[in-house]
Amino acid sequence: MRYLHSMIRIRDIDEALDFWVGKMGLTETRRIDNENGKFTLIFLAADADLDRAKDRRSPELELTYNWPDENGEQESYSNGRSFGHVAYKVDNIYETCQKLMDAGVTINRPPRDGYMAFVKSPDNISIELLQEGEALEPAEPWKSMENTGSW
Repeated sequence: MRYLHSMIRIRDIDEALDFWVGKMGLTETRRIDNENGKFTLIFLAADADLDRAKDRRSPELELTYNWPDENGEQESYSNGRSFGHVAYKVDNIYETCQKLMDAGVTINRPPRDGYMAFVKSPDNISIELLQEGEALEPAEPWKSMENTGSW
């Protein structure tokens, strides 16, 4: 057995790619438009996984966009409690969180401990960011920053 991908349904391709590629830094590895099924699949990979994802198609994040129906209506999605989050290791938790904040992303759980933070995608998917290696020394403004919303 080999892990392949996790799938997330999205409402807006441009908004989702702005977040996952533009802000989170993932790379699109492939895209499938299925006219019969009326959906688009977009596969993304983190930099450290890029070669493996292109070669073996894993590990990836799959964004699924279901096209609007014949009336132009789009299905709405709710997040059940059974899904928790996706997680990524980052080289520097403080720099990553600052970059995301500068791009307008809310840090729902700041990295007060120098190790872990949570943000959400435009489709309300919770993302855990973990410091690669040992935790960084707790530092301001992070160590006194309050939680915002849920994660």
